[in-house]
Amino acid sequence: MKPFLILQLRPETDAADAEFASILNRSGLTAARAHRIRLDCEELPDALDVSDYAGVIVGGGPGCVSDPAEKKSRMEAKIEAAIMDLMPQIIERDHPFMGCCYGLGILTAHLGGTVSKENYSEPVGPSRCELTADAHTDPLTAGLPQSFEAFVGHKEAVQALPPGCTHLVSSLPCPFQMVRWGQNVYATQFHPEADAHDFEQRIRIYSGHGYFPPDQADELIAQCHAASVTAPGEILRRFAQRYG
Repeated sequence: MKPFLILQLRPETDAADAEFASILNRSGLTAARAHRIRLDCEELPDALDVSDYAGVIVGGGPGCVSDPAEKKSRMEAKIEAAIMDLMPQIIERDHPFMGCCYGLGILTAHLGGTVSKENYSEPVGPSRCELTADAHTDPLTAGLPQSFEAFVGHKEAVQALPPGCTHLVSSLPCPFQMVRWGQNVYATQFHPEADAHDFEQRIRIYSGHGYFPPDQADELIAQCHAASVTAPGEILRRFAQRYG
């Protein structure tokens, strides 16, 4: 069986390690089925062919696709360029792809949609999401509760979907929570891999990164632990099962 390519963007080792463990846990993949690359400290192999992988999963990170080039750090620009270089293969082949948070911005930007900080940012914590009509026939979302909680935290958001995207999940604060392009390319604004412990760790790590006022950290952590978040993990599990 082919492995899944898991691309990570977080420059903090503790956050990256925890995210990788959570991706394996929620997806049901074993470490042997995962080719992990941390793009902050590793290069993509030359002439990487996505067809060598069952699917591609892109984790989240502190960068923003919509930031002007001059405001991106050298590392952020490097990471973005590496993922963008893979997108033509993924789209041309309709290759299985799951972009988590940052991955939605990458997919939308590649397809010509609008990503910005103008509207729809969300503070770190749980958000109430709703299935769209199209979600009821999609293999990753069919049969899920009509309304469910998911963990979010983002400064930028999709403002308008590009042609060819199917809208699957929405929320009042942020309308584009999950989309599909073609038949096999997916992206979520929420974090399908995360549980409350993951978000507690991320809140502590990123408290000074502008996602929320630092003095609200303890309140946000309490909100995360009070939430019941199960459907997002089921989406990631179905993705791995469907394409694995």
